Amino acid sequence: MAAHTHDGIDWSSRLVAMRRNDELDAEALHVVARRLVRPLPDNPTVVDVGCGAGGMSVPLVEALAARGGGTVVLVDAVPELLDAAVTAARAAATYSTDAAVRVRPVLADIATERPAEFASPADLVWASRVVHHLPDQRACVLGLIDALAPGGRLALAEGGLEGRFLPWDLGVGEPGLEDRLAAARAQWFLRMRENMPGSVRLTVGWNTVLAEAGLLDVTAFSYLVDHPAPAKQAVRDWAVERLRWLADAAGDLLHPADRQSVRRLLDPQDPAYVGLRDDVFLLLAQTVHVGRKP
Repeated sequence: MAAHTHDGIDWSSRLVAMRRNDELDAEALHVVARRLVRPLPDNPTVVDVGCGAGGMSVPLVEALAARGGGTVVLVDAVPELLDAAVTAARAAATYSTDAAVRVRPVLADIATERPAEFASPADLVWASRVVHHLPDQRACVLGLIDALAPGGRLALAEGGLEGRFLPWDLGVGEPGLEDRLAAARAQWFLRMRENMPGSVRLTVGWNTVLAEAGLLDVTAFSYLVDHPAPAKQAVRDWAVERLRWLADAAGDLLHPADRQSVRRLLDPQDPAYVGLRDDVFLLLAQTVHVGRKP
């Protein structure tokens, strides 16, 4: 198992890919950050849990600076990721001409440590695509709620629509490769959850989890990341990385003919190479579930 994780994923090795994802998500995340920060009290404390490479950390810093300042607490269990997020967030805070924003890093595993001990009281906790990588998802949500100040909000980015990036017929192998990759990824995710020590199934939707945990005004919204074809090179590079990751995750779940197609699509010397195609794109929707602590 990779250090500091429960899912067996070596997240530090994915730092470059995560930074690329952050670049492509940046415009949408700035809109989300402004929306979440707008109703907070003056000089609030905002916690970015599972901050990764800092994709949301920077938008949160800039949103707080634009409304008078505050504190951003960055939490991650992987030191390399936390360092990257802190560097990016502090650079954004330094460049801001609006108001002072303090950036405080915390190296912690929220599955085994209580967020209330290092991130409380928080006016907003943002947790994006991190809780589903932890053994007991409901318990982790309860821990995040415990760190909220009265009236504080939890914003949980989980679920939505799987990202799409390939045409249906690539001219290589059988059409519909992306659908089969998605099906294999779903099986990989199931295996990942089943093999995680202490894993507990979550058999209801996230809105129900938040409501049963006692949060009020539980609602949700989704944001779109849309880079249509013909896409810039950053999207093509993302598509190469995404295809490679999906194929690695699929492993023996993918038909040998599809594995051969993937090899061609990832070969820079092949005319079908994804990194040179004008018809790749990026389209995904991420759902954010929000609730308020009484």
